[in-house]
Amino acid sequence: MSHPIEGLIFDCDGTLINSMPVHWLAWQEVTQRHGIDFPEDRFYSLGGVPSWQIIQMLSEEQGVTLDAHAVAREKEEAFFPHMHRVEPMTAVIDIVKAHHGKLPMAVATGGVKPIIPDLLRQLDLLDYFETMVTSEDVTHQKPAPDIFLEAARRIGVDPQRCRAYEDTDLGMQAIRAAGMEAVDVRLMD
Repeated sequence: MSHPIEGLIFDCDGTLINSMPVHWLAWQEVTQRHGIDFPEDRFYSLGGVPSWQIIQMLSEEQGVTLDAHAVAREKEEAFFPHMHRVEPMTAVIDIVKAHHGKLPMAVATGGVKPIIPDLLRQLDLLDYFETMVTSEDVTHQKPAPDIFLEAARRIGVDPQRCRAYEDTDLGMQAIRAAGMEAVDVRLMD
């Protein structure tokens, strides 16, 4: 039996905003600088995984010794000059606007502060959400359900009464593990 939806939760990169191509530019710059091979298809398959975890994984696989957190900060810094290229995902933003003031809404993202708030502010989207949960707010990242469960807790809605929107397989696994209704925005085109 399905429950009535009382709260909406949205991933950010690739769901609310079309930022993945811009993140890819930053990744290319940083991985090339450090001699790390990071194919584009692998980048997209790891959507929602925090940068430091990606760096740690790639450096271990390729036998490169790096400070994963320092290189992740380099990647985030490389992103800032390209932020102006980010655009809203219109179909998802239409859903946000249609439910604004009717249902509590949250952002649950593998991204980090201050990038995510800055991106949402740049696109005049920040004020639509009651709260934002980033990778820094939880211990276990997607595909673990933690980030979506924390978002539901913050908006005060039982996870089974939440609908969450995502653009990655890892994110969809996390939503389902949280017991929420999952919407794959890749199928909305």
